[in-house]
Amino acid sequence: MPEVPGEEREVILRGVYRSLGWQLAEFCRMERYTRANTVDWIRYEGLERFLEAEALGKGVLILTGHLGAWELSSFYHSLMGHPMGMVIRRLDNRFLDTFVNRIRCLHGNKVLHKDDFARGLITAMRAGESVGILMDTNMTPPAGEFVEFFGRLACTASGLARVALRTGAAVVPGFLLWEAAERNGKGGYVLHFGERVEVESTDDAEADILALTQCCTSVIEDWVQRYPEQWLWIHRRWKTRPAGEAAIY
Repeated sequence: MPEVPGEEREVILRGVYRSLGWQLAEFCRMERYTRANTVDWIRYEGLERFLEAEALGKGVLILTGHLGAWELSSFYHSLMGHPMGMVIRRLDNRFLDTFVNRIRCLHGNKVLHKDDFARGLITAMRAGESVGILMDTNMTPPAGEFVEFFGRLACTASGLARVALRTGAAVVPGFLLWEAAERNGKGGYVLHFGERVEVESTDDAEADILALTQCCTSVIEDWVQRYPEQWLWIHRRWKTRPAGEAAIY
């Protein structure tokens, strides 16, 4: 975002760390959340888009990222009667991994580990289930494809595109963002479901995968542009470079 002046960058940076602190606090409190005690400060926007995609019966791939309250988003969705799967990386500390996954799954969610997620994703889609995929982390080939993200090539997970093209699953963006204007200026969270991403299939499978991966990445970029202080900028998103290109970090 080279067009952003220095003072605004400082505001965004402070917001990033504030948002991370909030997410730590939210996770520590999530066990206590119920429909009754969240009704006044969390709401949906565009839930009908998710429900329409779910009604197609071919499964829903929820396109998301490390933007806003990503842990609370799937938890809240399950709390409201929509349990889903989540593609995650195992935490290095197995005790912490067990603790975190127990909370994630309190209301029917289930985890799909990255080291063996393809089979689980396809099975879930064939059963008409929903799975959330955080698609904004750095990858390495062959698991990732290079597509543009904020004007630079970024190695991006192509698994969502491959599964969507193979199964016919619907792709729906979903992000839980803090909205300062909610509750007459007191602030609150809104779980936004965006317009369904078009999945187009041609005779060139690899080109289709690349095109859909780019499309999904562009959707994430658009949401980050709108809420830059709530994205995980400290992640080295552009670490993997195309062959022969100098390192950024």
